[in-house]
Amino acid sequence: MTAQSVAAPADEPRLVRSLTLTHAVLYGMGVTIGAGIYVLVGIAAGRSGMHAPLAFIGAALVMSFSAASFAELGTRMPVSASEAAYVQAAFQRKWLSLGTGLLVVLTATVSAATVSRGSAGYVAVFVSAPAPLIVCGVVLAMGAVACLATVQSVTLAGIMTLVEVSGLVLIIVAGLLYGNGVITRLPEVWPATSDVGAWIGIAGTTLIAVFAFIGFEHLVNVAEELKNPSRTLPWALFLTLGLTALIYALVVWIAVTAVPPPELANSPAPLALVFKNLTGLPLPTMSAIAVTATLNGIIVHMIMIGRVIYGLADQGALPKVLARVNSRTKTPVLATAIGIGAILLLALAVPLAGLADLTARLTLVVFALVNIALIRIKSAGEPPPAGAFVCPKWVPFAGLLSSALLIVLDSIS
Repeated sequence: MTAQSVAAPADEPRLVRSLTLTHAVLYGMGVTIGAGIYVLVGIAAGRSGMHAPLAFIGAALVMSFSAASFAELGTRMPVSASEAAYVQAAFQRKWLSLGTGLLVVLTATVSAATVSRGSAGYVAVFVSAPAPLIVCGVVLAMGAVACLATVQSVTLAGIMTLVEVSGLVLIIVAGLLYGNGVITRLPEVWPATSDVGAWIGIAGTTLIAVFAFIGFEHLVNVAEELKNPSRTLPWALFLTLGLTALIYALVVWIAVTAVPPPELANSPAPLALVFKNLTGLPLPTMSAIAVTATLNGIIVHMIMIGRVIYGLADQGALPKVLARVNSRTKTPVLATAIGIGAILLLALAVPLAGLADLTARLTLVVFALVNIALIRIKSAGEPPPAGAFVCPKWVPFAGLLSSALLIVLDSIS
């Protein structure tokens, strides 16, 4: 089974395989590590106290099953609009494939619009202007970056990812150098086996922590632009997930050792409180990093949205005009522009309260569909292409079970 693509005429430009493993990992971390961790630290501390780092490690392990499924499918079919292609290959139902692709576009658009609106508050620390004007300027400027040649836009996003991660790394380094009990209190991370209440708290915190890892899967939508995707994509997925988990666990541990968990839970800006306590640097420093983080989040979502719309058109599910690639930049400018317009409209005109949480839940639905797709493809005995990453048959079942369980637990929590 393969994705049903609409072959472009030979003289029409196509996407270019220009992204290395470094590009891919920075892109993956840029779309995964977001403003959520700045809030989740307080929630996790309030629910699990000194055991909170375990929840983030557990969440990464839960996500690793679906990551392996994405890795296999991504190397079987390294195309844009990947989730839609997987579903089409497994079910041969264009309406389901199109629905899956549009669901991915919708969730990414709402996420980018939410981040765009949130960026106004951070930018306003440095620029005095009405919030709607800041939002317009931010979206249009980041949209221009997203339309550049992929290696240029992803390189810039990668630099911004390094700045974004530097804020968290700064907290980690400060905690290791100046924090009290970071090493000596490590035994407190693991609760007693008989402490049922602690383990229940960790399980509940793991459910919340899962949402801090959503985003790594977007890597499959740039698979068509990766050099040697059969090797690069699996490494990029697992490195993104592993490095993100390491950073999250260290940041949360340093936070709960630097500030009492109840105080973290009651703080509206828990990491800013930790940052100030450990470094003594002024809070505008963290605001500058937050600006970079939000701008980076907008760029990486725009890049992905453009590739999904392009891929759906290339597969014949949307008008072929949307599959056109600019002859100079070798990027789907029209498809990206549609995403930019939708983000701007949502950010300015639509109430987004609650929609961000809904997109995370819908993403788990996409995870479930992708795992089912791999189960069907494996059951059909379709041999993978040479060099493809192949996971054990039980892995997509574990990914499906974990995704379904998270959806159920989230609906009743």
